[in-house]
Parts: sequence; structure tokens; C-alpha cells
Amino acid sequence: MPDNELTELLNRAQRGDDDAREAAFARIYAELKRIAAAELRRNPGATLDTTALVHEAWAKLAANYAGTLESRGHYYSLAARAMRQILVDQARRRIADKRGGGERPAELDEATALADARASEVLAIDQALSRLARRDARAARVVEWHFFGGFTFDEIAVELKLSERTVRGDWALARAVLARELGA
Repeated sequence: MPDNELTELLNRAQRGDDDAREAAFARIYAELKRIAAAELRRNPGATLDTTALVHEAWAKLAANYAGTLESRGHYYSLAARAMRQILVDQARRRIADKRGGGERPAELDEATALADARASEVLAIDQALSRLARRDARAARVVEWHFFGGFTFDEIAVELKLSERTVRGDWALARAVLARELGA
């Protein structure tokens, strides 16, 4: 399906067209699963599986995004951001539980320790990325689309109407800033 047809289908779904919503979800499901799988590979402490993350992101976008989509890439970037937010929220809950917010005491096995460490990493990356976005929104978008969304530099360049070289430069700058902020 050409990008403009998918974009129109997504916009009709956004306006409440149930048939368009079902058709759009069927057409983009595989790509959303690819994005979610990449996201979960980077977050091994997450308790969601790929399907659950896709469905939560789809529901989050349906409930919270009322704007008009500009392109297929615009939708996938929103989906990547929604997945990031879901995983960050999950990490926050995990850390709150670890600090006594839950009803049961934390277990002290290796899996729990790893998941707690990953939750802290996810929060630190999210905070660093938010600070980067205040200084350089485009570089932050490149990180979000590439790292969280699984987009290639060429795909990002097309969506942002930039050269691939410029996108790679933004990526290099963002990585350096984030590494400095994260102490890596």
C-alpha cells in the first residue's frame, strides 16, 4: 500500500472510522511488532511481550493523539515514542515497587537485580534524551526514531527531508551528548 493511502487510512481511523481502524491496524501490525521487538531487545527487564507492547502503544495512540498524521513515518515515530513511554512508565513502577511501593518485598535473585538495573537505565536514558530534546530537538528525534523505533538512517532522512549524512551527523552528536550525560 502506498504511503499516502496508509496515512489517509490512519487519519480516518483517528477520526473514529472503525473500519479504517481495523484495516490500518491489520496493515501496520507487522511493522509495529518489529519496532516493539527491537524495543524489548534493548529492555530485557521489561515484563511485557511484543504483542502486549504493540497493543498498549496502539491503545495509547488512539486515546491520546488527535492530530493529523503527515506520513507513514510520522505514525511510526509516534508509535516508537508511545512504546518508549510505556517502557519508561513500567520502569518507574518497577523502581517504586523496589523502594517499597509494592505489596511484596523485592526478591534478591539475579533476574530481579538485572531487571531493576535495566529499569534505572531506561529512566536515565529517557531523562537524558528529554534534556537533549530541549537543546536539539532534531537530534533527539533521530535518536528516538533510530534507537527506539528501529528506523534506518535513510528512512529518517526521507521523513525529515534531510540528507542521510546530516542524519548520521545528528546521530553522532546525540550519541556524544548522551554518553557524556550518562557518564559512559
